[in-house]
Amino acid sequence: MKFEKAMRKKAKLRLALTGPSGSGKTYSALLIAKGIGGRIAVIDTEKGSASLYSDICEFDVLELEPPFTPERFIEAIQAAEQAGYDNLIIDSITHEWGGVGGCLELVDTIAKAKFRGNSWSAWSEINPRHRLFLDSILRSSMHIIATMRSKTETAQVEENGRKKVAKLGMKSEQRDGVEYEFTTVLDLVHESHHANATKDRTKLFSNSDPVILTEETGKRLLDWLESGVNPHEETLKHFTELANKANSIDELRPAFEEAWRSLRGTEQQAIAKDIYDIRKTELEEAS
Repeated sequence: MKFEKAMRKKAKLRLALTGPSGSGKTYSALLIAKGIGGRIAVIDTEKGSASLYSDICEFDVLELEPPFTPERFIEAIQAAEQAGYDNLIIDSITHEWGGVGGCLELVDTIAKAKFRGNSWSAWSEINPRHRLFLDSILRSSMHIIATMRSKTETAQVEENGRKKVAKLGMKSEQRDGVEYEFTTVLDLVHESHHANATKDRTKLFSNSDPVILTEETGKRLLDWLESGVNPHEETLKHFTELANKANSIDELRPAFEEAWRSLRGTEQQAIAKDIYDIRKTELEEAS
């Protein structure tokens, strides 16, 4: 076990957009992905609704049909990775939880088939499958924007001195606590399409008034994601410092071996080897 200095590293976007039907989740997700740049893929569980916005930007779509099992979503995410997309919009992950063949339906089916209706026992099989779905999002090499439906509730509000009925987004239709898996969660209001941050590690939204999501939002998010340090560059920098301070090959070798392991498969690994060879020659000549 080894403690290291904490640092914010470059990262991929993990953004959740929540809101009731008609609040603009798909539209906003596409604008943000356009602002980030690169190739865009959409997993569409909403019967082709994403394709209605094909004028916003160029993207490819996979219209996912039931059953909406965790494994089907994982397969779709992996297909997007293998195809080399930069951004993936999953519209929506609500279906993985509450859709046809989703986790809630699977629990009922397994409970009746294997556990005499005991849903508590059935969850022991579904929990790992749902966890693998979330892990496939967290470990992906792509920027991921996931939309979630919110249970809708109406309320009477006053606007410009007049009362009106407004549609409010309430609890997201996914497993409790799913918002903790994302870097930022933005809740869209149905009437105005403004977004409120309910969770925001970027600090781009948490201290601001409700905002309209645009292409510029994607650019701001990308700037924040790219402003972190590159861990491979930091490892190379650290090794270079140790190599320059080394007074013998016995001091140099373990530092290089650690850097070599940490940089495996990266372009910095070859640079570290060059630095090692040069410094090794200098130490041999000095002795």
